[in-house]
Amino acid sequence: MPLKSASRAIYSALRDFLQQEAAGGYVLMAAAALALVVANSPWAGAYHAILHIELGGAIAGLELRESLAHWINDGLMAGFFLLVGLEIKREVLDGQLSKPSRLILPGVAALGGVIVPALIYCAVVLAAPEHLRGWAIPAATDIAFALGVLSLLGSRAPASLKIFLTAIAILDDLVAILIIAIFYTAQLNVLALALAGGVTVLLIALNRLRVTWLWLYLLLGAVLWLCVLKSGVHATLAGVILAMTIPLNPSRGTPDDPHSPLHRLEHALHKPVAFGIVPLFGLANAGVGFAGVTLATVLSPAPLGVALGLFLGKQAGVFLAAMAVIKLGFADMPRDASVRQLYGVALLCGIGFTMSLFIGNLAFADPLLLDKIKIGVLGGSVASALAGYLLLRTAPQTATR
Repeated sequence: MPLKSASRAIYSALRDFLQQEAAGGYVLMAAAALALVVANSPWAGAYHAILHIELGGAIAGLELRESLAHWINDGLMAGFFLLVGLEIKREVLDGQLSKPSRLILPGVAALGGVIVPALIYCAVVLAAPEHLRGWAIPAATDIAFALGVLSLLGSRAPASLKIFLTAIAILDDLVAILIIAIFYTAQLNVLALALAGGVTVLLIALNRLRVTWLWLYLLLGAVLWLCVLKSGVHATLAGVILAMTIPLNPSRGTPDDPHSPLHRLEHALHKPVAFGIVPLFGLANAGVGFAGVTLATVLSPAPLGVALGLFLGKQAGVFLAAMAVIKLGFADMPRDASVRQLYGVALLCGIGFTMSLFIGNLAFADPLLLDKIKIGVLGGSVASALAGYLLLRTAPQTATR
C-alpha cells in the first residue's frame, strides 16, 4: 500500500475508534446518572431486587445459576475484556504502539499512573489494613468516559492528545488485567484450570495453523469461559486469552479488513460493547444510595483512598512520569500540545469508572463497603473529569506546526 494511502487508512481507523469510544462514553455517563437517580428514588427497592434475580440452569451437569448482577459482571463483561484484548493486540502489533519510540511516553506515563494511585490508596487506608486489598481500584483509566469528556472540547484538544490518552488507557488496562489475574484470583479448581489450559493450547494451535474461522474461535472461547469460571480465576479473563489467539493480518490500520479475523471481530464488537455491555455494567454497578451518607462516610479510609488515588494519584503519576521522559529526551511532547494541555489529559486519566468499579467488586464482598467504594470511585472520577475539562477548555491553543 502506498505511504499516503497507508497514512490515510491509519488516520481513518483511529478516527473511527475515537468517535465510537467517545460516543460510548456519553451513553455510559447517562447510564451511570440513571443508576444514581433510580437508587435514590422510590424505585430503589425494585432496582436492587431486579439485580438480585437468579437466572440460569444446568449445562452438561454443571450448575450455572447466578444473580443478574453476577451475569453482567462475569458474563457480559467477558465481551468487554475480549474487546480490550483485541485492541491491545492490534495496537502492539499493527498500531500506535507497534514502534518502541511510540511506546515510551504513554508506557512510562501509564506505569506512573498505576503506581502512584496505589501508593496513595495504601497510605490512606494504612490504619485499616483490612481495606488494603482494594489497592488496585484507582489503577486504571476508563477510556470511553475519558475520551467522551475530551471529545466535548472539539478542536481545542489536538489529535495527538487523544492518541496519547488512548494509548495510556489501553496500557493501564493491560496492567489491570494482569493485576486481576495475579491478585484477585479465588481458590483454584485444578481440574477446571487444566481444562482451560487445554482449550487455550488448542486456540494457539489454530492460530499457528492459520485457521481463520471466527466461529470456531468463538465456540472454543465459550468453552474457555466456562472452564475459567469454574477454575477460580475471574471468568472475564477468558475474553483476554481468547483475544490473544485471534489471528491478525497486518492491514495498516484498516478497522474492518475482511481478510483479518481480529479486525473483523473488533469492528463487530465495538458498538455492542460501547453502547450495550459497558452502559449496562454502569447501570448495574453505579447505583449507590446516598441516604444516611455523611461527611464521615465520605472521609472514611476506603472511599477517601479511592477518590484521592484517582484524583491526585493519577494526575501526579501520569504527568510527572511523562514530563520526566520528555525532559530527559527519551520522547517528545505530543504534537501541537502544551505542558498545560498534557496536564489536563493527566487529570482526565483519573476517570477510573468502569475498571475501578469492576476491581472494587473483586476486592470486597461486603455490600456496605462496596457502596462506600462506589462513592469514592464516583467522587474521584467526577472531580477528575470536571478539573480536566475546565483546564483543557481554558488552555490556550498551540499553533499547528
